[in-house]
Amino acid sequence: IGSAHQDGIRWAYQEGYHTLVTMDCDFTHLPEDIERFLKGLSDFDVVIGSRYMDAKSLSDWNLFRKTLTHAGHFLTKHLLRMPYDASGAFRAYRLDRIPHGLFDLVHSKSYSFFFESLHVLSMNQFKILEVSIFLPKRTYGHSKMKISDAIASLQLLWKTWLRTVFERDEYTYVESMKAAAEAKKTQDEVAWDEYWNTKKSRSKILYDMIAAFYRKFIIRPTLNKFIKDEFRPGMSLLHAGCGSGQVDIDLAKHAHVTALDISIPALNHYRKIHGGRCQLMHGSIFSIPCEDAIFDGVYNLGVMEHFTEEDNIKILNEFFRVLKPGGKIVLFWPPEYGLSVLFLKGAHFFLNRVLKKNTSLHPAEITRLRSKKHAQAILAKTRFKMDRYYFGVMDLFTYSVVVCNKEALAKQPSVYTHHISTGRHKDVYS
Repeated sequence: IGSAHQDGIRWAYQEGYHTLVTMDCDFTHLPEDIERFLKGLSDFDVVIGSRYMDAKSLSDWNLFRKTLTHAGHFLTKHLLRMPYDASGAFRAYRLDRIPHGLFDLVHSKSYSFFFESLHVLSMNQFKILEVSIFLPKRTYGHSKMKISDAIASLQLLWKTWLRTVFERDEYTYVESMKAAAEAKKTQDEVAWDEYWNTKKSRSKILYDMIAAFYRKFIIRPTLNKFIKDEFRPGMSLLHAGCGSGQVDIDLAKHAHVTALDISIPALNHYRKIHGGRCQLMHGSIFSIPCEDAIFDGVYNLGVMEHFTEEDNIKILNEFFRVLKPGGKIVLFWPPEYGLSVLFLKGAHFFLNRVLKKNTSLHPAEITRLRSKKHAQAILAKTRFKMDRYYFGVMDLFTYSVVVCNKEALAKQPSVYTHHISTGRHKDVYS
């Protein structure tokens, strides 16, 4: 039934309709109520029929159907924080106010389509009105809902709650970026687009939840500390290979962040999380589409390991080009013996050797750091100088953090330094 509603909604958009009413056609939904729904659409984006505003709405129903319906309402109300009757099909939509792409965020093809679609509408702050309806006994036919459908709906409700808590952006709608029509995609771009387009498959939902928790509560505080240690407020930073952007959500308040990625789907994920707070740039870290010496800093997390050492040298030289003299790079680079690396090796062994799944939870990691000396050996082939190397308990031994600077060229104009006394210490501004 969910896929049928999606087909009907898609057809209405394609045919240019501004208003759509959906209802059951066994006369449990009364056609004379349609006029009230349409009136409500003058001030609201969605009007839904409620079975809970009037105690008599379900008076003709048997005890089993009442119990099932009330149980569903209780769960959607308390888990998803929706006060509405979220499982009913009697609705009216203003399609001219609701973007078609919003319904692409709804995954369910069964009865859970109703609460999931309303959850998406609610989270994106569309105005929803409830009107009371009375549901008599069926005039003909019988319910097609099985116990298996109820169990499937309960499972999706649980997953929807988890995603709302840990990956709220999955239900956030933003207008998608589109690549230039004439641009031919490179092999790397095709591969990364495929990764980001399939990243949220349901088979990986548990991994996604664990990873989201880890990013937000373990990695994010560590990134915040290093960036704020190395860069003053208001500096211009390039997040080179930004991915979904779950980890640097706080940095837009500290610096002017430009997010660069080769994948349009990745940039769309990033924009869902960050909104308009950061500038987006579509391009490759091998050839960053900007002028020389325009950023104060470059940072990324879990990017460098996906390339060979030779490629990493090319990437680092490109970072050098776009940095101002004295600028810095902060790289979160997975080490060979990092905790997350060891965990994922164990997970892959279990999935692929024991369960025979042939599953990969992340793209191939070609160059993990073996030690500080390994990082220095790579940097020795570039013009960067290492300032700091960290591998420790702050992020539970997940990343090696490499901080390097672009030393000013020999012939630079003299710099005037002004000391400002704050009473407790002196800050130096160049």
